Amino acid sequence: MSQPAAASPPQSPSAPADARVPLGKYRALCEALRPRLEHGLIVAFSGGVDSAFLLWSAEQERKASGGRLLAVTAQSASLARAEKEDAERFARQLGVEHRWEESRELSNPDYLRNDGLRCYHCKTELFRITGALKAQDGYRFVAYGYNASDRLDARAGHRAAQENDVVAPLAEAGLTKGDIRSLMRAFGIPMAEKPAGPCLSSRLMTGVAVTPEKLRQVEEMECLLRGLGVREARVRLHEQGDRRFLRIEVGPLDMAKVVAAHAELVLEGAARGYDRVLLDLAGYRMGGGTR
Repeated sequence: MSQPAAASPPQSPSAPADARVPLGKYRALCEALRPRLEHGLIVAFSGGVDSAFLLWSAEQERKASGGRLLAVTAQSASLARAEKEDAERFARQLGVEHRWEESRELSNPDYLRNDGLRCYHCKTELFRITGALKAQDGYRFVAYGYNASDRLDARAGHRAAQENDVVAPLAEAGLTKGDIRSLMRAFGIPMAEKPAGPCLSSRLMTGVAVTPEKLRQVEEMECLLRGLGVREARVRLHEQGDRRFLRIEVGPLDMAKVVAAHAELVLEGAARGYDRVLLDLAGYRMGGGTR
């Protein structure tokens, strides 16, 4: 698990020597954040890389130019404990005001159905929460970690953001996922190397109904894999009629670790009611829960 720390920005935006670091885009981000901080800005902070960089940048700009900043993290059974710990640690070390709010997406039958609009329903609940805080505490803007790379995908969650007047400063500045990690390395933010950590519901194949028990089970299996020294893994949950099985995705270099522990993993899967535990030879890839 990463150990993020709040780093101070360089004395000059040109301080990083590597010409590949997109400082012009970083300046554009700061310019986009400045007027929003002046009127009060809430950052929807998931604990992932993109929202962490957005929050870090907003805090640096707040220190330089003033304004109001609040980080808000929604928590439910779909948030893995490791992600919660990372978010809590990062916000504490950064020194920003940080609020935890209970999210009720698992009370929404449309979310539990787990079709192609699951992320839309999740983000709608998130932005209901941030919208209420905005109105209650006098903030004018809510921002989240959507970036320029996300424009390449059809993202139902972004539709929810647009419907709720949530802004995306990273995308406005043209920052891609690669740009964000590059800037985080240049500014000394350890979370730069943190693997992607989408919600636990993304592990359930499309059409598999979401329940807290299933979310807990995939999280427990992924914890077992991390205990084997696997850094990035997904445990995908499949249901075909009465049969239920788990499909493990890891990188090629970690497959031998999974094979070596196959007996333990099969037993752990069986203890949770799964007929089989499979290793996917195609390896880890984003979006594997929709295939």
